[in-house]
Amino acid sequence: MRPILERMLDDMRLRNLAISTQASYIHHVSMFARHFDKSPEIIAPEEIRSYQLYLSKEKKAAPTTVAIAVSALRFLYSITLQRSWMMEKAIPMPKRPEALPSVLSPDEVLGFLECVRQAKHRTILMSCYAAGLRISEVVRLKPGDVDNRRMVIRVEQGKGRRDRYVMLSPRLLETLDKWRALGKTQKWLFPGNRSENPITRHAVEKACREAHRLSGISKPVTPHSLRHAFAVHILESGTDIRTIQLLLGHSSISTTANYLRLATTQVCSATSPLDLLPRPIPLPAHHARTKPRVICVEPPFGG
Repeated sequence: MRPILERMLDDMRLRNLAISTQASYIHHVSMFARHFDKSPEIIAPEEIRSYQLYLSKEKKAAPTTVAIAVSALRFLYSITLQRSWMMEKAIPMPKRPEALPSVLSPDEVLGFLECVRQAKHRTILMSCYAAGLRISEVVRLKPGDVDNRRMVIRVEQGKGRRDRYVMLSPRLLETLDKWRALGKTQKWLFPGNRSENPITRHAVEKACREAHRLSGISKPVTPHSLRHAFAVHILESGTDIRTIQLLLGHSSISTTANYLRLATTQVCSATSPLDLLPRPIPLPAHHARTKPRVICVEPPFGG
């Protein structure tokens, strides 16, 4: 089994897959082999199907978790083991539910940020909202990534291994200047307990949960919620969808277009066709009082 995993790792490195993706794929393939207690090389498609059913029915795994496992197995069998199967049939991808996330209002964002106790955590979470950054992108920012002349932030190797620039809000710049004035930024803009390493996303998520508890907001709040709020709020303020796609770093505009379903001002500002009719539709003349029906009954046997 180890030679297969090592070959799979090499295949992923050659394709420059993210470190987190590599770790996730290796984990799922290891669990798959452990389930059958034999090498994946001798596992048939029908057994793979049974494993997918096991994840869904017995393990009660979420569709997103099953989808990651499917992606890992497809990579294993199509790339590393070079099977000539039709992967869509041999290892089908589960349909993911399209639930809309809750979106924080501007007042809720403000109330939440005011409940973040430490300056470092507050500045990180403020950056998620001000620039629409992923938490994994914020924690890896370096002091030189903040360009106060061009008023942009450089995101190096974000999701999909792509660099991009995002807006630098004047209010965020003011907050970042105050943070840097504390003299704690060296290699990383937000160092961890050891200055040579950036702060971990788990530390920020823990601070986020505590601030959420203190804020009393009923909606779920995570660092990614602030990214959602950024996208919806600038969409509602009139920013075009293509610009939002570039700011968020989405490879496909269809992903960005999902925010159209969340922007209530865009939806509610549309005019119903009923209101565009040339004149109002009159109500029936006797809508308030209906004339009683008269039922004539002849006397029995003619009277």
